[in-house]
Amino acid sequence: MKYTPEEVIAYTKEEDVKFIRIAFCDVFGNQKNISIMPDELPRAFSDGIAFDASAIKGFGAEVKSDLLLHPEADTLVPLPWRPEHGSVVQMFATITYPDGTPFECDTRNLLKKAIADAKKAGYEFTFGAEEEFYLFLLDENGKVTDIPCDNVGYMDIAPDDHGENVRREVCLTLEKMGIRPESSHHEEGPGQNEIDFRYAGALEAADNTMIFQRVVKTIANSNGFFADFSPKPLKGAPGNGFHINISVKPFSENDTFKKMIAGILANVKEMSAFLNPREDSYQRLGKKKAPGYITWSEQNRSQLIRIPAAVGEYRRAELRSPDPSANPYLAFTLIIRAALEGINKGLSLPAPADINLYTADAATLAKYDKLPESFDKACKAARESDFIKENIPEKILKIYCREI
Repeated sequence: MKYTPEEVIAYTKEEDVKFIRIAFCDVFGNQKNISIMPDELPRAFSDGIAFDASAIKGFGAEVKSDLLLHPEADTLVPLPWRPEHGSVVQMFATITYPDGTPFECDTRNLLKKAIADAKKAGYEFTFGAEEEFYLFLLDENGKVTDIPCDNVGYMDIAPDDHGENVRREVCLTLEKMGIRPESSHHEEGPGQNEIDFRYAGALEAADNTMIFQRVVKTIANSNGFFADFSPKPLKGAPGNGFHINISVKPFSENDTFKKMIAGILANVKEMSAFLNPREDSYQRLGKKKAPGYITWSEQNRSQLIRIPAAVGEYRRAELRSPDPSANPYLAFTLIIRAALEGINKGLSLPAPADINLYTADAATLAKYDKLPESFDKACKAARESDFIKENIPEKILKIYCREI
């Protein structure tokens, strides 16, 4: 249900809400929040809630450090793991300077602008997220260990699969929050899990990704586990992927769909610093179903982009290089911008690589361009890219490339 500010205020009274968490994220996608009491809601909606931006990396210095959070009523969700009486709800917020100017490092706002530009051009993009995570045991003091919760593999079941109850509780919690998971299962790595979501509009899908990680970490902790979304939690085991499914409307196989994919392929190397923003992101790529080359194919899981079996409006492209350390707002922003470039410029899709890239010989692989093999190479590609300069504020680029 989409609420108005007046309906949110009424809801808090009717549902005995005692705390409202106003959520946002830093440029890397780490969620932050400030809690307010219900009596502060009218002021929050009319004027915003001030916070000290200098305490958040990349947001500001000590001089003129105040920024304002403006909660968006239509993002209201309950936090079901909190008490029923004296309950807690959450809203995402837009960030501005005190004079009302949008804050340039508000990555959620960057996505909103990309969505608006796509709509103005006559297109709508929808996203479906698939995020993987590991569950590790906690010791008797609640400290994280390096011991996975189980030692089983792909789609194995309980009682050997020790993550089943966590996945079940996560899915039920998300349903209470109005978010629709499609499926869940044990992944290939020991203690590795995956939960997939039904497609949604870009902003809703990014918000849901933020909520999902928080729910998983909360539920895992309550069950005695630590949920690890890092790109490569265990050496020698599969990394965690953030597979992003993208669709475009109006759909045309040759005029929009293939050109969308061509635009993403043309810009993905420069985008990699934002899709894979950690040093260990590059330990994952090119290994165990994580792509290493800039290629595409139908249904082929060794490719950067695969086209799952579907027809018509359900046709989608799955981008397989991102990992869960990516900020979903930045990732979706860049994907939309790249897709629009492909459509507007009429880019041609190269021939598919209908081979297994993990077993291909060196001569075959030499025909294909590679994704960056390190974070430094990814940053170099981003810094030299006109596409990135046009679509990512310079301040964010410098923060990502460790120049601030």
